[in-house]
This record gives sequence, structure tokens and C-alpha cells, in this order.
Amino acid sequence: MKTQDIDQLYKDCTLCPRRCHADRFERSGFCGAGTLPKLARAALHMWEEPCISGNKGSGAIFFSHCTLRCIFCQNHEISAGGFGREITVGSLADIFLRLQDEGAHNLNLVTASHYLPSVLRALDLARPKLGIPVVYNCGGYENPETVRMLNGYVDIWLPDMKYHDDNLALALSAAPDYRAIATEAIREMLRQAGQPVFSEDQLLKKGVIIRHMVLPGHRQDSIEVLRHLASSFAPESFLISLLSQYTPYYKAAADPKFHSLNRRLTSFEYDSVVREALALGLKGYMQEKSSAKEEYTPSFDLEGVF
Repeated sequence: MKTQDIDQLYKDCTLCPRRCHADRFERSGFCGAGTLPKLARAALHMWEEPCISGNKGSGAIFFSHCTLRCIFCQNHEISAGGFGREITVGSLADIFLRLQDEGAHNLNLVTASHYLPSVLRALDLARPKLGIPVVYNCGGYENPETVRMLNGYVDIWLPDMKYHDDNLALALSAAPDYRAIATEAIREMLRQAGQPVFSEDQLLKKGVIIRHMVLPGHRQDSIEVLRHLASSFAPESFLISLLSQYTPYYKAAADPKFHSLNRRLTSFEYDSVVREALALGLKGYMQEKSSAKEEYTPSFDLEGVF
């Protein structure tokens, strides 16, 4: 991607479904981001799905700011708080190659959409030496046309499908159109990736893993999410990853208005969602309930950002 193309996309920003048309050279838009990539961490990460982390780790690059407003975000320090360090596109390309040199099984771009023009340019710079898959790890709330810009750059898609109920999406993430937008974004991801392809050592080389975190008090919405996925897409075309790791963070832990989310998930709630996934013929990954621990959240201390 050429510098002038990057400039134009930031000049009138419609990268995310908010379409706020901010001139990000003058002011930030809904996401809070400027024009330089801002990172909070870039290091090997062992806490993704087994086919992503493997035995060496995924090369996870955590981008600051976000286009969602999840009241329970475990990364709220960087998503809502904007903690991080701005770097150049060239430095970002160098980070990609350094993580590869450190043995990362893949590059894991975590919440990168609001910096997409810069990310594409950095991938172009790194490509001649880059030989590991690129993972796009996102909240699912993506413009399909933005996803299409990534065609040929991304090997593995790792989107969320957070909600079925639009009112719940509005209350918890300020995104009342979440389900419809995430559905079309995932449809485009599936079109690009095709069915999952694994290496001989069971690392994912290509494909889509759709994540869903079960929330306390909302197991029925989780069940509806699974039914929606099974009816919208061929079950064999993607893997599901059902997360039980919910821990009260951010406003869910502090604001009395969200008291129903100020607890851990029960075994009954999670197991009932797992049973539905199995009944629908969905395949993928389930978490142990012991995953609901704060130590599974990485430390955002600018490790690897220089």
C-alpha cells in the first residue's frame, strides 16, 4: 500500500462500522486512535487456542484503542485507556520479522483494524522475509470492505461473535448493529480462507476460528449465537472456540449498573452452551473453567515495542 493511499484512508476514516469520517491527522475518531500505529505489547504469547500458540507461542502484537466499548474488556487499559507507544510503519515491519526470528508460529495482529492502512504497509515491507502465517485477531465488528482489503495478507482469521441480541450488544459494547455486521464480516473471512488447513504438527495454517465468550447471566444468548452461526455458515467451514474465561473487569467490576456481570461464570452456564455446540455439530475448542483467572491477561508493559 502506497503512502498516499494510507493518507487518504486516515483523512476521511470509514475503516470501522462507526464510519465517523474523522480526519485522523487532525483529531481521533470514535476509536481514539491517530495515524501512527500504537502498540502496548509485541511478544510471544502462549494463551491462544492450541493450534495458534503451539509449543513456542504466537507472535502477538497488541494494538491500542478499539472500535468497540465492551464494559467487561480484559484489555481495557489499552482499548479504552489507550495505553501504548506510537511507532513508525517501518518499526512495525521490524517487529514482525523479530517475532518470526524469535520462533513465533505466526504473527497475531490483535485489534488492528483502526490502523489497517499502516498494518498493510508494514506487511508489504516485511513480506520478502516473512514466512509464517498472519493471524487477524478481532472483535468481529468489522466492515466487510475493510476485511476485503486484507485479502491475500491474512491466513488465519480469529474473530469474535459476541452477541445475538442487538439490545445486549448496545448495552455491553455500544454496538446495536453488532450481529448483522459481524455476520457479514465473517462471511467474507470464510470466503477468503476456505476450510481449516492444519500442518502435520496440528498448527493451523489457514482457516477461521470464531470465538465466543459465554457471559454470566446470558447463556441463552450464547445458545442463540451458536444457532445463528450453524444456520448462517456450513459447520465444517469454521472452528468454534467457546471461552469460559470471563472475569469481571473494567465497568463490569466497578459500576453498580452492571452488577449482574460482577461474577464468574458457573459450570452450569458454560456446560449448557457446550452441549448446544455439540448438538449443532460444531467442532473446535472448549476451555477449562480454571481459565477464568486474571493471570491469563498479558501484562501491558510495552514489552517488545521499540
